[in-house]
Amino acid sequence: MSATVELAVPIDVAAPAAVVWATVTDWPGQREWMLGTTVTVEGGGDGQRIGARVSAFTGVGPLGFTDPMEVVEWDPPRRCVMRHDGKVVRGTGVFEVTELAPARSRFLWIERMELPLGAAGRLAWPLARPVVRAGVVVSLRRMAAVCERRYRNG
Repeated sequence: MSATVELAVPIDVAAPAAVVWATVTDWPGQREWMLGTTVTVEGGGDGQRIGARVSAFTGVGPLGFTDPMEVVEWDPPRRCVMRHDGKVVRGTGVFEVTELAPARSRFLWIERMELPLGAAGRLAWPLARPVVRAGVVVSLRRMAAVCERRYRNG
């Protein structure tokens, strides 16, 4: 029996929603801000539509895992939902962008994950959760800095 957990991390960004959306949905460009992750578009043109497939490798050198995903909801510039289809990560990831003011946005990253490894995964999650969350927070701070720099530099 698998357990589903949710991790939701928001961040306010001093940039317009369009800049945030363009940054977070530039799949190959995520390597600039997402810790230890390289994303490639596998199918569906540029990855900007329902049915598009992307693959993320998270790790260092050969140590890591591949996370194949499919876009299952696409509502630019507000919301994108990805279905994780991998052996390690299964569930859905959600990117939401909300305009707060002309040059201020809130980005929310939600992961709803099916924990792997059965009972061992359920037991390990309380220990892993703060580490996973910290990695997401660092990544989102980097993403905000990228967005703000792009907005300032036009």
